[in-house]
Amino acid sequence: MKNLLTDIAGVRVGHADDAKLASGTTAIIFDSPAVAAIDVRGGGPGTREVSLLDVANTVERVDAIALSGGSAFGLDAGGGVQAWLAEQGRGFRIREAVIPIVPGAIVFDLLNGGDKSWGRFSPYRDLGYAAAASAGPDFALGSVGAGLGATTATFKGGLGSASAMTANGVKVAAIMVVNAVGSVTVGDGPWFWASPFEENGEFGGRGLPTGFTPDMLAMRIKGGPAANARENTTIGLVVTDAVLTKAQAKRLAMIAQTGFARAIYPVHAPLDGDVLFAAATCEKPIEPLVELTELGMVAANVVARAIARGVHSATALPFADALPAWRDKFGA
Repeated sequence: MKNLLTDIAGVRVGHADDAKLASGTTAIIFDSPAVAAIDVRGGGPGTREVSLLDVANTVERVDAIALSGGSAFGLDAGGGVQAWLAEQGRGFRIREAVIPIVPGAIVFDLLNGGDKSWGRFSPYRDLGYAAAASAGPDFALGSVGAGLGATTATFKGGLGSASAMTANGVKVAAIMVVNAVGSVTVGDGPWFWASPFEENGEFGGRGLPTGFTPDMLAMRIKGGPAANARENTTIGLVVTDAVLTKAQAKRLAMIAQTGFARAIYPVHAPLDGDVLFAAATCEKPIEPLVELTELGMVAANVVARAIARGVHSATALPFADALPAWRDKFGA
């Protein structure tokens, strides 16, 4: 186990980003179509092709997931991933037609200091194509791909990942882009809200403070009273090798999204667009009540850890007034 999303067999991840743009895209490619669903809890989401994930709709499996910066412009990234998959002959077949199925979600990073003057067409379609083409078993964390331009209320945001295994050997892993309106750390200190779930010092091993002061519990959000719903969002994906139906994948996404609340304070605000996809590669059968509950429990822990790892691994953007990275203040 590498503590990455790609600990799930048949899953590959690729990044493409632009330092001048201060934004990028991450593509998650499934070697075989995966059962998928979505849970949306934030007040301002930006998504692509998610209606087909409704349990009442026909298509059950997807070929890839596109996560991107760029706000609504970043939805073009899914088209780039789709184009690459089409070249591979991948997709949902209707007689001679083959249509790659690529849902996606975006974060707002348009005001982070990068040059967004791209002219008539945004660069996100090309970034999506490049991310898909580069997908492999190993990938970087922090200020890369869709996490390059991400921020939080107090520190630079980023892209994180984590994985775990249930008592019965079922794997579950997460990849998260952390651009939250709230804070991932307690007050102004080094402690991550997700610390109770940390494994092997993966985000600094600082634990929690010995006590909580009113200042630590005060609300810290981007923009303060002027916070804007379009400026924030945490998006991500959990993947398991369990055999799940579309409805069970939806339940997994719902349970796993509680991991947001374990790692971000406050969370699911009108100012956020929090979205979590869930996918199953359907390798290992599970019991549909107790074992699915356990899988969701572990998935929520993994989501919380991935969120903390994204901030812990981030590096500051090279612009005036850019937020510091956690490591700039607290080291490794």
